[in-house]
Amino acid sequence: QALSGGQRQRVAMGRALVRDPKIFLFDEPLSNLDAKLRVDMRTEIKKLHARLGTTIVYVTHDQVEAMTMATRIAVMKDGRVQQFGTPDDIYQRPSNTFVATFMGSPAMNLLPGKVTGGKVALDGGASLPVPRTAGHVADGARVHLGLRPEWFVPQVQEAADTLPMSVEVLEPTGPDIYASLRFGDEEVMARLPAGSEVRPGEDRTFGIDQDKAVLFDAETGDAIYGT
Repeated sequence: QALSGGQRQRVAMGRALVRDPKIFLFDEPLSNLDAKLRVDMRTEIKKLHARLGTTIVYVTHDQVEAMTMATRIAVMKDGRVQQFGTPDDIYQRPSNTFVATFMGSPAMNLLPGKVTGGKVALDGGASLPVPRTAGHVADGARVHLGLRPEWFVPQVQEAADTLPMSVEVLEPTGPDIYASLRFGDEEVMARLPAGSEVRPGEDRTFGIDQDKAVLFDAETGDAIYGT
């Protein structure tokens, strides 16, 4: 009886496992599986890795697979490694704008601006302190301020760093709400907790987690981190 593509992939993995190799090479082994089975197989492969202790080199275009399964990730572009590190390193401290926007869904927001007097004067018309992760940055430098969608909060606390934005579209997912916001000419995606009291069409101020914000050189795209 003919096997489906997903079944053939699982049979191939089984054949590799019984040979007890020193290293496994997996090239998108879950690509032909449906969404539920893909999640189940991710868990099973992690269990196998924990039990066998064998090195696995795993190629995938699925960032969720990479983040959930890997102990180390190599992010590649045009045949070059852009960053190599733990999933947390890749996500929280991306090496450049390619890594920042490739890893994470929705992608990291990049807001253009210029450093002036210890602040980032954003092209959208507001200013925020230079992120603590960046250290000292020379005045006049053109930069992009990187903000993950989950670093926005609609309930603004006193003395918090804030941005005024317009709410355009809300996309409830169950545990979260994806909010498409407008800041000047820039579209900004925020990931808000379910139950957040936001409404399409309203103008409101959002708090920003500047402890995690990342600054990028506008010309090279490289992240700027303090020593």
